[in-house]
Amino acid sequence: MSTAPALPASVRVFERGWLSSNNVLLVDEACAALVDTGYATHAGQTLALVRHALDARPLDLIVNTHLHSDHCGGNARLQAQWPCATLIPAASAAIVRDWDEARLTFLATGQTCGRFGFTGTLAAGERLALGGFEWEVIGAPGHDPDSVMLYASEPRLLISADALWEQGFGVIFPELDGESGFAEQQAVLETIAKLDVRAVIPGHGKPFANVEAALERAFSRLAWLRADPARNAKNALKVLIVFKLLEVRTMSFEALVAMLESAASMRAAAQQLAPRAAWPALLRELAGELSKSGALVANGERLEAPPTAG
Repeated sequence: MSTAPALPASVRVFERGWLSSNNVLLVDEACAALVDTGYATHAGQTLALVRHALDARPLDLIVNTHLHSDHCGGNARLQAQWPCATLIPAASAAIVRDWDEARLTFLATGQTCGRFGFTGTLAAGERLALGGFEWEVIGAPGHDPDSVMLYASEPRLLISADALWEQGFGVIFPELDGESGFAEQQAVLETIAKLDVRAVIPGHGKPFANVEAALERAFSRLAWLRADPARNAKNALKVLIVFKLLEVRTMSFEALVAMLESAASMRAAAQQLAPRAAWPALLRELAGELSKSGALVANGERLEAPPTAG
């Protein structure tokens, strides 16, 4: 296991387990900012973590790297607690302003997120002064077409969201809908490789320093997915099944089939793997594989999250 790198005193990471993304608290005299806010059902925990860290000080700013539910699900709760400004990726502004549920990802993935507002946007090339450092906004399409990363050259620190983890990266969702995502993910990894990075704060998992090794693993995984796009679809279904189970703890197989029928991203993934009539059999196959790996417990016609998960 690698040792987590030392971070500047003004940068604090709340490492969260699934369902929530990591939260990054950046504090200086002028501003207390939180990058990503976790999942809706963990919003109370997020609020408690931030309140404890800030003591009597209010949160001034929320920054969202992208608008998947595990990264923005705490926005509404934090905005209700503090009159904080909120920055979201510029490409997502219209759908949030209109709260266009057909284009937001929450219903498509079978997940939830309370409605929130925003006061400004983030675009590639812009700079933010947070935590005593200047951060460059870097576009990071691939996992999500609107996603961004934050890079501070002075401490050589990258907040990579789901573009790079120590062991891979997030599901390439655009490819499920027949849009380009693999090429964009390749370009993002190449961009990271050109940066002078001492430490990465990923969207999930602990911060890490061996960036070269992480990139090597990510490039290898991406090549494996591109060689057979059905692999990305299968991985997406497994991730979404496990995510939902961690949220609800238990569900019937019948409910899982209904979830597949109603969630557009899951349907799109299933369509790449089997004809519609075979979807129940596909789900049983995936549930069996997840059970063998310990990601869920199959109990007759019920599926359960492992007792220690979540």
